[in-house]
Amino acid sequence: MKKLLAITSFFILSKHQAQTWKTEDQYIQNFAQFAVEEMEKYHIPASITLAQGLLETGGGQSRLAQEGNNHFGIKCKETWTGKSMKHTDDAPNECFRVYDSPRESYEDHSKFLVERKHYAKLFELDPKDYRAWAHGLKKAGYATNPRYAYILLSKIEKYKLYEFDNSNTKDVLYTVLKLYPGLNGDSSFMAKLDKNKEKISRNLPSSMASTTEKPQFVEKFQSKIDALNDMLIKNHPNGGLKFVIVPENTTIRFIANKFGIPEGKIMKWNETSNQEVKKNSIIFLEPKNTEGIVETYTAEAGEDMYTISQKFAIRLDKLYAKNRMNYGDEPKTGETIYLQHKRPRG
Repeated sequence: MKKLLAITSFFILSKHQAQTWKTEDQYIQNFAQFAVEEMEKYHIPASITLAQGLLETGGGQSRLAQEGNNHFGIKCKETWTGKSMKHTDDAPNECFRVYDSPRESYEDHSKFLVERKHYAKLFELDPKDYRAWAHGLKKAGYATNPRYAYILLSKIEKYKLYEFDNSNTKDVLYTVLKLYPGLNGDSSFMAKLDKNKEKISRNLPSSMASTTEKPQFVEKFQSKIDALNDMLIKNHPNGGLKFVIVPENTTIRFIANKFGIPEGKIMKWNETSNQEVKKNSIIFLEPKNTEGIVETYTAEAGEDMYTISQKFAIRLDKLYAKNRMNYGDEPKTGETIYLQHKRPRG
């Protein structure tokens, strides 16, 4: 499907800070619930359904999605008797299905796979094995792009859509919240979460109503969010550089939004391409130095060059150069690491 230009919208990160979500993030937040519902009914991995929706709609921005609620580019075919629209895809003015709502599109996508014999082998696969499903879809002829399976897998792994394969309709919005902590302060999302909880409670026998309270992991998750919101900027002894020590596992994106600094800059200053940030990590909010405040340091057990570069606020490339080491080499326990001058030869 052809993609239109992405647009962004705004959510509230907290009482004091606005959060701008990218288009594909918005799509996941809005439609993960449908994908999980379909998974429970038809045993199609929610990660696969969401990845296909993301790809086919360009994050919800395609003409088919916006005008026809068609999220999977399903054409009319000979059996379709519902509403339709003309759209140029593989050929000019092809006939595509039109739905009354995105939910109907998700349901029809499931039926499309279930009712066609050439997709039958997919349903012999483990519904949690999204990799096998991605390759199975391509093999069954769902798309002509030779890289279709790998494109789906890249989206699943980039956005951790596999988390939804382990979710259910009761907890799916908590899974969304786990992936997007910034939604914790968004009133419309939290209202949606409360409404879903009430709906589930009404549909359960009274003896089971108590089970609709927040799962224990959500209570713990809330305390983690509170800890992250209390993160304070500190000054590093190496020249007073601004940095934070992360109190709980989080992401570069969360830190960037909290302190109003572009993600790219934080990743560059901390010499990382990884969004994930582990508890107790040091994250700098400005560029590191070219040398340390002491001449040498003795490497401790379990430390690598990156850990030492963060500990002493020294650029990783400079640290390698000073120690005449190749990038990727790591120190041995007890080895002397030079922080100001180059290691002597020999």
